[in-house]
Amino acid sequence: MEFCANCGSRLSPKNVECGSQVMVVLACQKCGYKTKNPTANGKLELRTIKHEPKQMIAVIDEEKDLSVEPTIRMECPRCGKSKAYVWQVQTRGADESSTQFMRCTNCGYTFREST
Repeated sequence: MEFCANCGSRLSPKNVECGSQVMVVLACQKCGYKTKNPTANGKLELRTIKHEPKQMIAVIDEEKDLSVEPTIRMECPRCGKSKAYVWQVQTRGADESSTQFMRCTNCGYTFREST
C-alpha cells in the first residue's frame, strides 16, 4: 500500500495511456498526484489470492458456548438455576439509571432487575 507524497491519502492503481502503450500507475484521488514508476521495472505487480471453497466456509460447533455476554450468579425465577447472562439498556430518560436485564443460561427466561 502506497501513500501520496503531497496529501498522505492512499494511492490507487490507474491506467494511463503513453502513446500506444497503457501503463498502470498509482494515483491519488484527492490531489491527482501520480507515481512515475510504481516498481523498479515500471510495472505495477498485481496479485490475486484464490482460496479453496473449504477455506471460505466457517463451521461453528453447536456444542460450544459462543456467548460473549457476561454472566452473574442470580437465581432464575422460573427454573431456580443460579447463572444468568446480564446486559443493560437505557429504557428511560438519559438522566435516569439504565435497566439491567438477565437471561437464564439454563431455560432462557429473560427478566429484569427490580429497582
